[in-house]
Amino acid sequence: MRTQLPLSRIRNIGVLAHVDAGKTTLTERFLYLTGATHKRGEVHDGTTVTDFDPQERDRGITIFAAAVSCDWDGHRINLIDTPGHVDFTDEVERALRVLDGAVAVFDAVAGVEPQSETVWRQADRHGVPRIAFVNKMDRAGADLDAAVASIRDRLGAVPLVVQLPIGREDGFTGVVDLLRPRALVWGADEVLAEGPVPEELREEAARRRRLLEETVAELHPGALEEYCARGELGERTLAHALRDVTAAGDGVVVLCGSAYRNRGVEPLLDAVAAYLPAPADEADAPFAGLVFKVQSTATGRLTFLRVYSGTVRKGDVVLDATAGRTERVARILRVQADRNTEVEQAAAGDIVAVVGPKTARAGSTLCDRDAPRQFEPPRSATPVVSVAVEARRSLDTERLATALGRLVEEDPSLVVRSDPETGQTVLSGLGELHLEVATEQLRRVHGLEVTVGRPQVAYRETVVRGVTGFAYKHVKQDGGAGQFAQVVLDVQPLEGTDDGAFAFASTVTGGRVPAEYVRAVEAGCRDALAEGPLGGHPVTGVRVTLTDGATHVKDSSELAFRTAARFAVRDALRAAELTLLEPVAEVTVTAPEASVGAVLGDLASRRARISGTTTESGSTALTATVPLAELFGYATRLRTRTQGRGTFTTRPSGYAPVTGG
Repeated sequence: MRTQLPLSRIRNIGVLAHVDAGKTTLTERFLYLTGATHKRGEVHDGTTVTDFDPQERDRGITIFAAAVSCDWDGHRINLIDTPGHVDFTDEVERALRVLDGAVAVFDAVAGVEPQSETVWRQADRHGVPRIAFVNKMDRAGADLDAAVASIRDRLGAVPLVVQLPIGREDGFTGVVDLLRPRALVWGADEVLAEGPVPEELREEAARRRRLLEETVAELHPGALEEYCARGELGERTLAHALRDVTAAGDGVVVLCGSAYRNRGVEPLLDAVAAYLPAPADEADAPFAGLVFKVQSTATGRLTFLRVYSGTVRKGDVVLDATAGRTERVARILRVQADRNTEVEQAAAGDIVAVVGPKTARAGSTLCDRDAPRQFEPPRSATPVVSVAVEARRSLDTERLATALGRLVEEDPSLVVRSDPETGQTVLSGLGELHLEVATEQLRRVHGLEVTVGRPQVAYRETVVRGVTGFAYKHVKQDGGAGQFAQVVLDVQPLEGTDDGAFAFASTVTGGRVPAEYVRAVEAGCRDALAEGPLGGHPVTGVRVTLTDGATHVKDSSELAFRTAARFAVRDALRAAELTLLEPVAEVTVTAPEASVGAVLGDLASRRARISGTTTESGSTALTATVPLAELFGYATRLRTRTQGRGTFTTRPSGYAPVTGG
């Protein structure tokens, strides 16, 4: 069993990036160089530790966040390899909620890509400090400066480049460490050798060191004081300032290398230990931890937990503060992807899996029974694509319901419901691939043969032209106490808001509608917006203002005003002008120049709005906004139009009015 390290020696980090930027390869090199594995896993061979699920190996992408740990220079690094595909950003969201820092990986040729930006913004929301690794420096067209410029321009970050590449593209052999300075070179045997800075790079290294010092001095008061006094920064001051600036989120340390060729990985591990923060010190407080993942395995249910304070021991009875019930921790496991080692306890700063809790979900808080507390759970994205799922054999209907329940338990971004009109079971998720993976899990993991309908997108309705002074009187008299409520409403578009927005206000004066009834009016408005008049879709982007009303001395109640508001908004929407909204995505298509005409024609047929094109080295990148419904099956069509050489990426871009085809 490992000894419990002081919190200052623990790093809980994630690896974040766009798909194919090299996250999983980098994670494999971490494990290999730290001695956690004795053989390097390769994505193309299906031998990686973290991409252990059969679907991940078949598809060559990360689908499920996997936790591993390794030791480096006296530090324990608990690491989560996250998905890079847009359909699995909710998995990234749950991982980021429990991390103290992250390594953002960028392709040295492509720089910041759409999903790079998405996960970066997610990390911004959670306040997770990052360092950046510009990967694939050995590729044709690799350019560290261009990648750094894209980090600055597209992400709004302040890059702090601490290395200078030695050699370009195929000739990339190492880096100059600008802090010491020194040359770090990897030979054909991939062994790291340290030496002096090459003569031809000394002037450039000195210039870049000076630029680094100036930038850090602008961000760090202590560094500024030394820089003004001495005209330069010492190595210790610079390193200390880089750590502070990283922790504050004011700058991003940038390193470079080639994970596949094992070049630049050791300095990156050093940077993780040097610059990314340790867990907050709550070791002596009562036990509390946040569940961020639940996984069903052949040997039982694993509940993945980040321990924030105190210690949990095998056999402890803890409180699930979210569900309000106690659970027994039967076993505690230190996880290495699909393998694990049993331990007796887990303390503040640890990321472990526990066996025993039966009701805990992602977002649940487990804590000491005598010191209850509850952490804010990670938020789940709203599903935008749905398919009807049914068992091929009627005998499997109950098994299908159980299996779907387990899928939703493991992935809260999946939603299962029954269509009241058709009686079908509908599975909703974040994209076509997301649903493909989920339905494949039904077949592979649960042994079910299922029939899957064509994907359907989640439409919305919104107000284009509203109505004012819309009056509605609700009167009900059927013996006993009656119901009376009168409301006057303005229903108008709500501009400049996110999908799902609704604003309510009351301008009623003189107590014509008491405060408790105003709250009931707002609740009734929300009830009415669940189904719009165009097609029964949720209504979004609406502002409702209660301007007047009337009460009855005996028959008015909260129920009466809630009912009146529901019917008033329903009728007001019918009198207003509405439009149908559909989910759209920002799509970047990369294709050979010779195929651009065919690609553009196909995009036009999919109601795409082209927003930009760039051409470089015989390849053209097209950026467009495309209705999500038009992207089903697009991968196959693109391969056909480009002889298999075209690729595309997508990123959700909210909702837009439905246009004609």
